[in-house]
Amino acid sequence: MQNRKLRMAMIGGGMDAFIGAVHRIALNMDGQVELVAGALSVNPDVALASGRQLFLEEDRIYLDYKTMLEKEAAMPADKRIDFVTIVTPNFVHFEPAMMALDKGFNVVIEKPITFSLDEAKQLKKKLEETGLSLLLCHTYNGYPMVKQAKRMLQAGLLGKIRKVYVEYPQGWLSTFLEKTGQTQAAWRTDPKKSGKAGSMGDIGTHAFNLAEYVTGLKVTAICAHVNTIVEGRMLDDDGAAFLQFDSGVTGVLMATQIAAGEENNVKIRVYGEKGGLEWKHEDTNTLLVKWLDKPVEIYRAGSGYLDPFASHNCRTPAGHPEGFLEAFANLYRNFALTIRAKMNGETPRPEWLDFPGVEEGIRGMAFIENIIESGKSTTKWTPFVV
Repeated sequence: MQNRKLRMAMIGGGMDAFIGAVHRIALNMDGQVELVAGALSVNPDVALASGRQLFLEEDRIYLDYKTMLEKEAAMPADKRIDFVTIVTPNFVHFEPAMMALDKGFNVVIEKPITFSLDEAKQLKKKLEETGLSLLLCHTYNGYPMVKQAKRMLQAGLLGKIRKVYVEYPQGWLSTFLEKTGQTQAAWRTDPKKSGKAGSMGDIGTHAFNLAEYVTGLKVTAICAHVNTIVEGRMLDDDGAAFLQFDSGVTGVLMATQIAAGEENNVKIRVYGEKGGLEWKHEDTNTLLVKWLDKPVEIYRAGSGYLDPFASHNCRTPAGHPEGFLEAFANLYRNFALTIRAKMNGETPRPEWLDFPGVEEGIRGMAFIENIIESGKSTTKWTPFVV
């Protein structure tokens, strides 16, 4: 019977990175996980300094992930890690994930899951061979009111879904920021490190995942227009697409990083026969339900009337704001509870299993490849190929 904190190692995410710190805050919220090892940077000085800053044992601060995975796998069962979190740029996702699975470690990975759709499919095969678990960090899935929206649509409360609108506007790349040496801008706009897509890979995948997660529908065809607005930029920084879902539902997706003045205002609206619902990142605790024949209802996080899946992911009483870090923590907690249950030969509860994984990763990579191809095509509709 495993009744202890899960032991984790991190690849990337040193003190010169943004997202690593977010992961560490999130994993610490519930006391389920402890960071015990890391290969935190390709820069040896940064890797050492970051490990020491996090009070890792000196012999578990590694200068490269291959050495770390080899040495951690050779440790006794009561000391070795249980899973690895990969927070590197996109082109350094696949190889460490495959090696971690080969060594018997579960995997947490930033999105998009890999550099290409083919790599994502290989990762799925490896995951099936090992029987291990993978968490893909689509953060917005972790918000309780997003889960409330999903459950209401699943229950058919709005009738048959008719229309889906999802958008993700940012403004931080409105200028040629990568030319200034800004690290995040530099790798995200470099096709050798980011992949085929810029804006559509970075935030378009979030919008796409949110649309499929909340509605439970799958995109079957796409009609896209993908732009590069800032002169000199190597990848797209703006785009939109008409979507066709199964069951005849249609939708619209927009993702842009040149909407000057915008931050991260992700928003989704879904309309059915009886009404619609709306959730936006600017007010994460609120879900609006708009009825055809009665006043708008306001659902609030932390309230007693929520679906159990939403309640499970609420952390504070109603009226106390919960946000990005808490949503991240919900993903980690559900993942940790699932791993521990499997280690103990138990069946994870359905609400624990409600986190994105390799299937969502494959769909995300397919979205990137399909939207870029659709953007180049002169055909109105192109099939969504996975």
